Amino acid sequence: MTASPIVQQSTASRASPAARADFDGFYAANVDQITAQIRAYVGDLAEAEDLVAEAFCRALARWGSISAYDNPATWVRRVAWNLATSRLRRAAVLRRFLRWQRPATAEAPGPDRIDLEQALSELNVRHRKAVILRYMAGMTTAEIADQEGVAESTVRSWLTRGKAALAERLRIDEFEES
Repeated sequence: MTASPIVQQSTASRASPAARADFDGFYAANVDQITAQIRAYVGDLAEAEDLVAEAFCRALARWGSISAYDNPATWVRRVAWNLATSRLRRAAVLRRFLRWQRPATAEAPGPDRIDLEQALSELNVRHRKAVILRYMAGMTTAEIADQEGVAESTVRSWLTRGKAALAERLRIDEFEES
């Protein structure tokens, strides 16, 4: 596992050849162990490799001071662990956000509903409104009459005509097989 060539080139250009050779030995001796530890923490090898590579790139950029530590691997491990923790926290925030989201899709209407909507759209406006208010909104004929400003007998007439028109449009012809 190595860092990207651009990162290696820009970071390595600042290090002396001796410091670079010292870092290469340090990297080779510690990368597998730290990657295994971070993999166990995050649960994904590719993600662990990315995090460890980032930690080693940061170590290379500061290798002059980090190489003087008693155990530079502890510093790299801590940086990789902190990067992993930050990534896991961001993922947890995203999961909490997504858990509160509702699906944007709705179930498509069935053929019966499509037939009913089509049949209702073909009715006279007054008949359609009376049928919808009575059978879908659950209003009484008196309430519909009051809302529309007409007599109850007019509403009953609209309902009778609307139901008859719907029955004709929704009629199912049964054919007997011979």
